[in-house]
Amino acid sequence: MLERIQEHRVTTTHMVPTMFVRLLKMDEAERLSYDCSSVSHMIHGAAPCPVDVKQRMLEWWGESVYEYYAASEGGGTLVTPQQWLEKPGTVGPPWPISEIQIRDDEGELVPVGEPGTVWIAMGDHKFNYHGDEAKTQEAWRDRFFTVGDAGYLDDDGWLYLCDRKADMIISGGVNIYPAEIEAVLLQHDQVMDAAVFGIPDEDWGECVHAVLQLRAGVDQIETSLRSFCAEQLAKYKQPKSYDFIDDMPRDP
Repeated sequence: MLERIQEHRVTTTHMVPTMFVRLLKMDEAERLSYDCSSVSHMIHGAAPCPVDVKQRMLEWWGESVYEYYAASEGGGTLVTPQQWLEKPGTVGPPWPISEIQIRDDEGELVPVGEPGTVWIAMGDHKFNYHGDEAKTQEAWRDRFFTVGDAGYLDDDGWLYLCDRKADMIISGGVNIYPAEIEAVLLQHDQVMDAAVFGIPDEDWGECVHAVLQLRAGVDQIETSLRSFCAEQLAKYKQPKSYDFIDDMPRDP
């Protein structure tokens, strides 16, 4: 990809955070040997982007990294590079045609800074899930719809994503968002990819489990990982168990 950007002087591309991580894990001298200065708009979405990862992409590619939050059903928000540097971690303010609300499980609005379910309105836009009226009804409340993401708003009404609610781990009655833990694990020099999820636990209901793809030639490094996570995560968020695989089973 870097060869083609350099050769064809590419100006615009669309990426997802997994691609950022894989690029940043390249040998630094090789990575920086390519000229990516032609890129004016590198647009990304599809998943929460770890703050550290995006910061490093901005340092490398300059102020060309734009992020949006949306779904096939509609959206959403947009944040420019300059806006993100002012508020690291945000996915930005709503589009001019959109409204964003954060509600609890009972459908009530939650206070600023408190996580809940993200609800979106796009004027009079309406959709139905084909052949699934029950899912359609579940997705809509008044003019607002949700695709099941969790997040919160700041004082300016800018959105910050936590994770998909369906991926949330509930351990000892506490909500834990896997994306936060994955973001920490991906900062470890020897980790190429990470997936975190809950597994059944008799005492806690669920406990945090991590599956990792390590750099080629690296042996299992569970002791190092536990120390690394202990420095950056509250104890209840730290993975209780690990598995190591050769390739993360991501589809194209």
